[in-house]
Amino acid sequence: MKLKFIIITILLIHAIATFAQNISGVVYEINDKKEKNPLIGINVYWMGTNIGTTTNSEGKFQLSKSGITDYHLVLKMLSFKTDTLFIKNNVTRIEHQMKPESQTLQTFELKERNDSYISKLNARNVQVITTGELYKAACCNLSESFETNASVDVSYSDAITGARQIQLLGLSGIYSQIQTENIPSVRGMASTFGLNYIPGSWMESIQIAKGTSSVINGFESITGQINVEYKKPANSEKLFVNIYANNKARIETNVTSAFKLTDKLSTMLMLHTDNFNQKIDKNNDNFMDLPKLNTINIFNRWDYMNPGKFTSRFGIKYMEEHREGGTMDYDKNSFIIDTAKINKWTEPYGFSLTTRRGEVFWKNGIIFPRPYTSLALIVNATNHEQKGYFGINNYYGRERTFYANLLFSSFIINKDHKFTSGLSYILDNFVENYDQTQFVYNYQFFGNSDLFTVHNSVDYKYLLNREESIPGAFLEYTFTHKDKLAIIAGIRADHHNKYGMFYTPRLNIRYHFNELTVIRGSIGYGYRTANLISENLSLLASQRSFVFANDLKQEKALNFGVNFTKSFSLFGRNAEFDVDLYRTNFENQVIVDLERIPTVVYFYNLDGKSYSNSYQVQLSMEPLKSLTLLVAYRINDVKTTIDGVLLERPFVNKYKGLITLSYATRFDKWKFDFTTQFNGSARLPNQSLMPAKIKRADTTPEYVIFNAQITRKFKHFDVYLGGENLGNFTQTDPITEPFAPYHSHFDTTMTWGPVSGTTIYAGLRYTLK
Repeated sequence: MKLKFIIITILLIHAIATFAQNISGVVYEINDKKEKNPLIGINVYWMGTNIGTTTNSEGKFQLSKSGITDYHLVLKMLSFKTDTLFIKNNVTRIEHQMKPESQTLQTFELKERNDSYISKLNARNVQVITTGELYKAACCNLSESFETNASVDVSYSDAITGARQIQLLGLSGIYSQIQTENIPSVRGMASTFGLNYIPGSWMESIQIAKGTSSVINGFESITGQINVEYKKPANSEKLFVNIYANNKARIETNVTSAFKLTDKLSTMLMLHTDNFNQKIDKNNDNFMDLPKLNTINIFNRWDYMNPGKFTSRFGIKYMEEHREGGTMDYDKNSFIIDTAKINKWTEPYGFSLTTRRGEVFWKNGIIFPRPYTSLALIVNATNHEQKGYFGINNYYGRERTFYANLLFSSFIINKDHKFTSGLSYILDNFVENYDQTQFVYNYQFFGNSDLFTVHNSVDYKYLLNREESIPGAFLEYTFTHKDKLAIIAGIRADHHNKYGMFYTPRLNIRYHFNELTVIRGSIGYGYRTANLISENLSLLASQRSFVFANDLKQEKALNFGVNFTKSFSLFGRNAEFDVDLYRTNFENQVIVDLERIPTVVYFYNLDGKSYSNSYQVQLSMEPLKSLTLLVAYRINDVKTTIDGVLLERPFVNKYKGLITLSYATRFDKWKFDFTTQFNGSARLPNQSLMPAKIKRADTTPEYVIFNAQITRKFKHFDVYLGGENLGNFTQTDPITEPFAPYHSHFDTTMTWGPVSGTTIYAGLRYTLK
């Protein structure tokens, strides 16, 4: 992007100002040396509500005052006395010392164990990942933020584009609603690469909600919801710089800077760049293992506080990304299509995709004199454009989205009966074109053995333009009883301009047996419209032709499950045991069929069963002082009816195991983190019709991945050194027919494991508070 454009953008952004309202602070204890020791994982919430948060690795927290009239703030954590503070209306920041429950009890430092935790306050099953957990790995962006997490799987979707996909409860990330500060974000054309658009250094925390989520946020969540909270101007550093580099010559720079202009007005500027311009081919298939990548991402936000009256936030983002991949000898400046070279297997193959994305949001809240009563309006607009080529096939996509959500919250009779009602609107305008050239070979015409001699070519043009207009209304009722029982029942009605009226009921229940034991249950429906090409962009990196059924229906699924969380003492220190049991039943699903014919992909409505069962157990504990251990194991049972046969869903690991070890010396001067991931086997698409020379096994092997990182903390900066995939495990054959990329069996989507081998990285984080 041109420097002039950046400067003009920044100047325009800084000309805008809006408003916000929070209480922030620091929670600490006094150690043996009479020094303040920040406490991590302290539960901070407004008395009588489910509105709460926890302190981060520096003991800091930030909590909204929106809708609060009883300003009693509760600070609570096992082994510490529970404190209740009255916050005066004009107070926006506090510092508070916590004291042990009993001076005779053994005290211990609450450090890495609470960098990731299951919220006991929330009626929904929500896991919170703080910056402490994110800093255990390189975490360059959201797609790299789940390496130490057992609930979310991340893998490459093909061997040349660098696209990463997630899975939650055994299903693709397209069935999870991914939001930024409760605004739908990674959806539509952002589905394939959108996780890369959220830099790790911009994030304050990540909330992973399993099962059906609130009807307030829409109808698209089926398996769960991932919400990213960005850093806020009011409690962020004046300057934060994170510089990352690895042994493959990838360099990343992140800069965030917060300014408090007045007691009420604050702003923040965030900048991210990512550059990788090397050609690497470790498996000697003549294809680059990773695409070249150049990214610039800028975000400016403004907050204004008017305590007890008005809340508003405004932000604007712009992102530009360019990816290039393909064969090692490809040169876009000299490339011409030459059938003689195709016949001799010497024609280069290239891939390129340029994405430009702009986004603006505005969030407003009015607090009324009546307790627990507020009105909020959220508005968001996005323009997403991507253009590129896969070999000699051209792709163009543009999505324009407008989103609005109006919410009114209050109570009935008393504070035990609260409700939120509102109206929402989504407008999606898609323009999507794909031009494909298929070569026909002599053997396909004459049946001889002249396998790779071109006979002729056929051109296909796919146009998938559409517009969706969806107004909706919702009502959510929350019942609480003595902080033990919480019931959230919600329903929304939406009208789709193509699919008509549909209803989304959801129910969440939480019961506290005591302070240490919680059980939750949830059930509800979710709906979504499949984006046939943009959600399956990796399929363009193949020579498959596309067949779309007429009258594809809206996807609809019922999700239900339970979660059990138990905190207890083990080795004289805190430990926690969690169990998740979830099932997703599809009543309709758009099937992406790679089974019927290996050279064609079919899209059609589900005709039969499709379900996912996900069972997970997790134990976190502190076996020794300052040493934390997490052990988790998950089983996936995912099946779909494909071409009339109920089959295991391809590329879904039957199980996943995770072990993480973290050790910190006194005052966190040194931190050591080690992660082991166990990946079970997965079924591959039908191989029976593939030529013998390129036929694969029916299932993938099991494999193990090791990651590690060492961090040294100084007064104003941290230095970290780490390694990913330290065992250097790689898939040796990620591409089918890499020697003939214009032949009908060429396919880069059979990727199930790492491609690029061990990565060694180092970085520096500088903080000016």
